[in-house]
Amino acid sequence: MNARREVTGLILAGGQGRRMGGRDKGLEPFAGRPLVAHVHERLAGEVATVWINANRHLEVYRALADRVVVDRESGYQGPLMGIYSGLCAATTPWVLVVPCDSPALPRDLVARLVAGLGEHDIAVAHDGERLHPVVALIRTALAEDLGAALAAGERKIDRWYARHRWCRVDFSDCPEAFANLNTDDEKARLEARLTEE
Repeated sequence: MNARREVTGLILAGGQGRRMGGRDKGLEPFAGRPLVAHVHERLAGEVATVWINANRHLEVYRALADRVVVDRESGYQGPLMGIYSGLCAATTPWVLVVPCDSPALPRDLVARLVAGLGEHDIAVAHDGERLHPVVALIRTALAEDLGAALAAGERKIDRWYARHRWCRVDFSDCPEAFANLNTDDEKARLEARLTEE
């Protein structure tokens, strides 16, 4: 697979940011730039195009991505709805989804997920201790099935993955790369760590 031709990068930034007091997490300042800009940097040049799934501040996000994809249904229905919206919009055979609040993602994330995919339809990052369901390479052709699952009320990512041929991809050599930021304290700690590197 040639990721630069066959993979659309999709940064999930469509949530309500409840754990951060309702602030738009992707636009939170981090080391002088919005969080989402750091994530975009990890994908740019590695995939065909980098999109952001967002449901507010769309004009701001449009300046930070090749395209902004809004959830196909309103009401902040969670990451599966963001993934579904990206799969429906994509013209590439694969979509790589990542969260907007993981600014330290591995620089070789795309290459490693592609290499680990094998004959599967979904490859999910595993840090040696736990799975990161919103860091995944997903076959675009699964959009219809996901739409049906959502219509039936499914909102759990791992339960939907379990319906398909999926695999874990080992990132146990860099578990800290998947740190995601839900509080101001977590943000400050990671900012300090990355500044030291």
